[in-house]
Amino acid sequence: MSVNRCLSLLSRLHRCFPTGATRVCSGVSPGATAFSRHVSSKSSPPKEPDTSLFVPLSLKNDSSADGSVGAELTQALEKSELLKTINKFYKKKEIQKLASDHGLDARLFHQAFISFRKHILESTSLPADLHIVLSDILCGAGHVDDIYPYFMRHTKHIFPMLDCMDDLRKISDLRVPVNWYPEARAIQRKIVFHAGPTNSGKTYHAIQRYLAAKSGVYCGPLKLLAHEIFEKSNAADVPCDLVTGEERTFVDPEGRAAGHVACTIEMCSVTTPYEVAVIDEIQMIRDPSRGWAWTRALLGLCAEEIHVCGEPAAIDFIRELMYTTGEEVEVNNYKRLTPFSILDHAVETLDNLRPGDCIVCFSKNDIYSLSRQIEARGLECAVIYGSLPPGTKLSQAKKFNDPEDPCKILVATDAIGMGLNLSIKRIIFNSLIKPNVNEKGEKQMESISTSQALQIAGRAGRFSSKFSEGEVTTMFRDDLPVLKEILSKTVDPIETAGLHPTAEQIEMFAYHLPDATLSNLVDIFVSLSQVDGLYFVCNIDDFKFLADMIQHIPLNLRSRYVFCTAPINKKQPFVCTSFLKFARQFSRDEPLTYDWVCRHVGWPLAPPKNIKNLVHLEAVHDVLDLYLWLSYRFMDMFPDTALIRNAQRELDDTIQEGVRNITRLIRATDQTIADLLQKGNSRHELTGSSSGASSKGPLNKSRKTMDNSLASRLVRDGLLTSDLLHQLQREWSRDKQQDVSVHSTNTEKPNSKGKKKK
Repeated sequence: MSVNRCLSLLSRLHRCFPTGATRVCSGVSPGATAFSRHVSSKSSPPKEPDTSLFVPLSLKNDSSADGSVGAELTQALEKSELLKTINKFYKKKEIQKLASDHGLDARLFHQAFISFRKHILESTSLPADLHIVLSDILCGAGHVDDIYPYFMRHTKHIFPMLDCMDDLRKISDLRVPVNWYPEARAIQRKIVFHAGPTNSGKTYHAIQRYLAAKSGVYCGPLKLLAHEIFEKSNAADVPCDLVTGEERTFVDPEGRAAGHVACTIEMCSVTTPYEVAVIDEIQMIRDPSRGWAWTRALLGLCAEEIHVCGEPAAIDFIRELMYTTGEEVEVNNYKRLTPFSILDHAVETLDNLRPGDCIVCFSKNDIYSLSRQIEARGLECAVIYGSLPPGTKLSQAKKFNDPEDPCKILVATDAIGMGLNLSIKRIIFNSLIKPNVNEKGEKQMESISTSQALQIAGRAGRFSSKFSEGEVTTMFRDDLPVLKEILSKTVDPIETAGLHPTAEQIEMFAYHLPDATLSNLVDIFVSLSQVDGLYFVCNIDDFKFLADMIQHIPLNLRSRYVFCTAPINKKQPFVCTSFLKFARQFSRDEPLTYDWVCRHVGWPLAPPKNIKNLVHLEAVHDVLDLYLWLSYRFMDMFPDTALIRNAQRELDDTIQEGVRNITRLIRATDQTIADLLQKGNSRHELTGSSSGASSKGPLNKSRKTMDNSLASRLVRDGLLTSDLLHQLQREWSRDKQQDVSVHSTNTEKPNSKGKKKK
């Protein structure tokens, strides 16, 4: 037995003891004993499959290969008597129990019986052996139980997974992922954990070791971070390449790989040897969607030294995970370089904003609303949110950071939490509620976690910026005590790491289940998969969404799998439509040329005139990103990478210009709303203010219908937010009062001594 295997077994034994039990091996930190969760082992019973995922195959009722031999040897079967016999077979408890022992639960047994009965009653000729058995039973020379072998034969035809369940379980066994990376297991790696809060210098120290090494790889969560290390490395005369999902940049003119590479974590190579590897933001190993990429990098990178950077809450878990590989973890703790304090008062009004303020929202609509209100007060502001192209984000950050630029206010989402260096004095939380996706893939609104709050609050008072100390508060008074409570809590320790089925595993599943859809294959894989207590299977809803979208398109399995791993925003209808057209064109074996893409997106595109135009330009940028992402997987079919990249740069400039003039776009959007309302004569319908109308009358009912149809459409199109609606309501109310006042003045008699006309 190998040393690594022994250490793995000892680690498993240690984790099974309750907290406070005697330690199995020396060198175990006190924190590690807190992991007392159950860990599956090879001897654990097999996981019962979710049979609701088993879709029965349709069998053709063609004539049997035996022809009418059965009928010639015996006699024709009476359908009515045959139906009684089959139903009697179905109702027998002994048969149901026997079927259950062979893997058929009540659901599968019923589905199989319906298919079997239909097959017998509707087939023009049955197999000779089945025909003879049924004939004997009808004549009293056989027993109804004799049908069972033929029933099971039919069942395994419509449910082929029943015949290969053991093989499927072996393929989906994810309990020992450390064995997936033999190259990494062949070397003894040194693991160094740089732990600390935001702005503590932890990544800086890891990068210094990376730059001093003969070869190295940096693995970051964002393209922006990979770009930053790429530029920093080359500026330090350390030749470094850049690899992201959409881009490959080689510093060598002839395209030879440099000794160093900066990449997004999904793109790191687990077969290339390096002296030093840096894995940034290691706490994302528990991310429900992307955690698998950090697990793969940590377990699989072939580097003599692995430097991981992240929150202290991940230390004990990473230490425990490394026990399974037989590698020790050296921990370097860092403290924040610049302090930040939580203020005792909320901002309450935008009139109280100061230079260096950053208002954090969790909604793009809130960003639009706030930016307009800020600039209405004569202040310039920069905006940053997740769907903006990287170049636009950097441009807005540069504008905000420039001391010579009049822009002193930033309105942003939590996209500022990683990848951007910003000179922020005060972080202002506009809200503490954020949409999240739970473990089941369901979207829900909930308060931000302590980890998220610290990540955002830590952007205030950044080291080397002009603000030596940071401040944190909220926009609204009621939110401030809630924020203080969130920030006072300790960050929940990380307990599990993500895993994801590979293309090879899905291909092996498809070999056994050739007629299943890709979405169904993945569902069955997750249903049967077994993981130990250190791991979980990442959310696959986005993968399945894309798989279902292109299921009708004829693609081979590997190409279909690659398409479904494309990082697209499924909330963008234009992006999803483009994805579908890309797959359809690809399936015809027709290259997706620059001219074809231009016709699809309507290139060249005009500068945005309102917010809706800007959102569409962002979607087109995502489509061009999708093209570039696919071009590195299917180079022959996506040949015009250079032309698409040039178009994307031009589009980035157009989007930057639109964002710089975002207040003008919002004004134009407001005017669009006003024109629509005026055209539809629906001012009162939208505001819902009409005096003298009964709440149960037809006028109110008509008004409610108008409100639902128009307001919801405007919000859905990005033309209206709740804040803008309230502002419009106030303006209309004020205008109405002024109109009434002017009308009263104009109708007053000049010499009537204060009396007015009726």
